[in-house]
Amino acid sequence: MINNAAYSTNTDFSNLTQSELDKHYLINVRATTLLSVQFVRVFKKKSGGRIVTLTSGQFQGPMPGELAYATIKGAVEAMTITLSAEVASLGITVNAINPGPADSGWMTKAIKNELLSKFPLGRIGQPTDAAKLVKFLVSDEADWITGQVIHSEGGFMR
Repeated sequence: MINNAAYSTNTDFSNLTQSELDKHYLINVRATTLLSVQFVRVFKKKSGGRIVTLTSGQFQGPMPGELAYATIKGAVEAMTITLSAEVASLGITVNAINPGPADSGWMTKAIKNELLSKFPLGRIGQPTDAAKLVKFLVSDEADWITGQVIHSEGGFMR
């Protein structure tokens, strides 16, 4: 199962509301957690399975202007670590990937120009970069990897 839920708005301490925080929570944490739990309930009878969740590198450095998003994605990392311990005996692995800023259609030309110098590999991440890591984590070769948050962001410098 691949959890790629993402709800994000520009919120900081000055404009964060209960409603906005709840929206972030409902999509990024509640839905991700409940879908993961349901996946485990179905697959525990089959022995084995993979859960991979996309996160955002909030523990790599501050994310000014994204207070709600950074807070909530931090909860996703905590869920990943705890759920992995709970379901390991069922042969299910649970990991998270931080793909860093990736050009999945949301970046303007100005954003791309601003970010490019922060990638020592000389390019902005692409969705295929994260997809390659997902492909590995769901394969048999990754059956010993669980409870990890993997930062695959091309050396992105904050």
